[in-house]
Amino acid sequence: MTPGRERALAALLCAAGAGLALLAAGRTWAAVKAEDAITPFTQTLTGGDLGGAAGALGWAGLAGLAALFATRGRVRAAVGVLIALFGAGIAYASASAVRRSNVLDAAADKSALIRLGADPALQANLWWLVSVAGGVLLVAAGVLTAVRGGRWPAMSSRYEREGPAAQQRADDPSAMWRSLDRGEDPTARRSGRA
Repeated sequence: MTPGRERALAALLCAAGAGLALLAAGRTWAAVKAEDAITPFTQTLTGGDLGGAAGALGWAGLAGLAALFATRGRVRAAVGVLIALFGAGIAYASASAVRRSNVLDAAADKSALIRLGADPALQANLWWLVSVAGGVLLVAAGVLTAVRGGRWPAMSSRYEREGPAAQQRADDPSAMWRSLDRGEDPTARRSGRA
């Protein structure tokens, strides 16, 4: 596989993982039913209600996607490690969010009636597994980036400054105006292209 395709695969894994985590964060992960309370009711809880860490790390993973393209070399490898850590954090936060004690505490925070029920029933939805899957995809993207990212192509250096003449033009704004007066294109490369 070529380095460009490896980078595209890592970007796809990163986008899919972050997207799954963000999609799942707003969905219902668990429901608590208090049938024997004074007033029987059902309380539904989203991923955000159960902690919100998975959604926040999903946004961080999405920012890591941008950094994947904007960096190169060792910095890109460090970004890969961060993306993998974000993914591991999403998987852990999602799995721990649906623990019985955490769900009951979150439901009690939303409604005091839950404490009046003798033994509330808990029903977990499968959206937390979607969030875990997103975390796993982010880990895969991060590991791929950390191991192979140093060889991937960097963003174009077309717009970077070149040599002392470019530095002199940048330091002296009037020099750019004089070059425009002469009919030169200040955005053209010095290699002779206009």
